[in-house]
Amino acid sequence: MNGRHIAMLSWRDVGNPEGGGAEHYLERIATGLVERGAKVTVVTAAYPGAPAEETIDGVRYVRRGGKLTVYLAALLVLLRRRLPGGIGRVDAVVDVQNGLPFFSRLVTRLPVVVLVHHVHREQWPVVYPGRVGRMGWWIESRVAPRLYRHCQYVTVSRASRDELCRLGVDIARIAVVHNGADSAVVDRPERTAHPSICVVGRLVPHKRVELAIDAVAALRSELPELRLTVVGSGWWEDEVKEYAARRGVADAVEFTGFVDEATKADVYERSWVMALPSLKEGWGLVVSEAARFGTPTVAFRSAGGTQESVSDGVSGLLVDEPAEFVEALRLVLTDDVERKELSQGALAHAGEFSWTRSRAAFADVAETTMAGGLTATTD
Repeated sequence: MNGRHIAMLSWRDVGNPEGGGAEHYLERIATGLVERGAKVTVVTAAYPGAPAEETIDGVRYVRRGGKLTVYLAALLVLLRRRLPGGIGRVDAVVDVQNGLPFFSRLVTRLPVVVLVHHVHREQWPVVYPGRVGRMGWWIESRVAPRLYRHCQYVTVSRASRDELCRLGVDIARIAVVHNGADSAVVDRPERTAHPSICVVGRLVPHKRVELAIDAVAALRSELPELRLTVVGSGWWEDEVKEYAARRGVADAVEFTGFVDEATKADVYERSWVMALPSLKEGWGLVVSEAARFGTPTVAFRSAGGTQESVSDGVSGLLVDEPAEFVEALRLVLTDDVERKELSQGALAHAGEFSWTRSRAAFADVAETTMAGGLTATTD
């Protein structure tokens, strides 16, 4: 990788208030590429308080445009064939497809790696009802697979790989590079004295935080001291707060907003269980983050990547219906033996993944792609 320059196109970076697991993954992978000797520039959207250009841990961030205009800004950067800041020419592109690709293949013949966390079939009609959602899904399901049909793909779970195959992407072009996990935290503080649930992630409709609030409402008569901590922010935040008030549990739900890593870690450490009611997850990085503190997760099997990030019955519980979601949370909160076993299982499962291995796997894919080859592996 010595001296090779990789441009990564992503609509958000990890510092963006709307950033989530996909952006944390990108940051870790980008840093790994730098450690391998590559030059890495991330072209991403601007947001209040962020400089137009900065370098963090050896990775150059160039922020242009907004939530939608970043796509045009990134294409203009590629068309100039030289990135801002006098960095020089690019040798390869990582096109991060969060629903919509950057259409980088239209303006460059450089090697392109398409990074897809998950397919957004279920999310388009939830976030963009009507014509806009149908157009978005048409681009993702029909246009993108054809545009990038000769490109290397990377995704984070076998579930997402299989979904891409159903859209027509050749499995021989898809490498699976799982999310990593930091080392388990053995010396942990006490859990909260009262039963506690946490939800961590962006506050957007498809994260379905309302289902966690429903669980609090359903369990409150049995567990009157039950508390839910919601970590994260997003454009759906006011609606979620209003929903908690309508369900009569606003006093039992704390909304922390966007927090730093230390505060988030404290929530993981002290919570009895994490609820992940998301409609779809490519992996669910928060699962691994919580697991390293011995905090098990209750999630939906249909979310896809949760079938790999959660070892059902070992590191957490997977369910199929909202009623089962409530009952699974009730089990973890009321059965001390079950909760202890799941906590130990969460620590063990998190130990099976590492960012060192994930970085190395992605770097190997990038090197092979720049050499003109293809990779179809499972991390």
